[in-house]
Amino acid sequence: MSELKILHAADLHLDSPFEGLGAAKAAQRREEQRRLLHRIAQLAEEESVDIVLLAGDLLDSDSTYAETAEALASALGSISAPVFISPGNHDFYSPRSPYARVKFPENVHIFKNPTPECVALPKLNANVWGAAFCDKYSAGMLGGFAAADGTGAKNIMCIHGEVGGASNYDPISETEIAASGMDYIALGHIHKESGLKKCGSTYYAWPGCPEGRGFDETGEKTVSIVELSDSGCRLTPVCIASRRYEILPVEVTGCD
Repeated sequence: MSELKILHAADLHLDSPFEGLGAAKAAQRREEQRRLLHRIAQLAEEESVDIVLLAGDLLDSDSTYAETAEALASALGSISAPVFISPGNHDFYSPRSPYARVKFPENVHIFKNPTPECVALPKLNANVWGAAFCDKYSAGMLGGFAAADGTGAKNIMCIHGEVGGASNYDPISETEIAASGMDYIALGHIHKESGLKKCGSTYYAWPGCPEGRGFDETGEKTVSIVELSDSGCRLTPVCIASRRYEILPVEVTGCD
């Protein structure tokens, strides 16, 4: 296959506490968050994507409501394409995390180690690489990493991290991106969409969070449809949010 179509999402932060709201409104917002999962699954089917990449912080913590974990497994299981999850700093992989306790469908692969590993998809002529946070913080996971693949397959990575500068959250340099041997790196952690970027021959992006949770996450929020081919890469942001936060200036001069 010379072209791959990918759905790339991250940072849903399911079961956020919504501490600024009363109990009833907070519960309503958490239920609205769960519906995002089904809209992601619906979009994957509508777009006939080949791969779904979920780059971390799908959950806000390891204290997840049972119905949320069930909704996550159910929604991902309804997707025809293989789904890959790279746990982030909020939903890091551990023996007590929902990723270890919940039975996920066979089409879902969860990366469980901080060292990048590869899952080959020969029918798609693609390799999906990924790694996981195993604690709240992580040293750089791509230091010294480069994919050695002579098959001509597309190399794609799903990882949660922060590009540029010092960080406690998997710091990734542009030099490491260029040396990775990846065709596309699907990132999470930053809640504002980056647009398509490129270092060397490697394209990369983070989609931002798919729905704002407060007035520190204003404006339209999106997931990304990525089309990767031998001739390049195209990224289309898609809004699936049911709510949008905005801060609006109001002119009150001369008003009572």
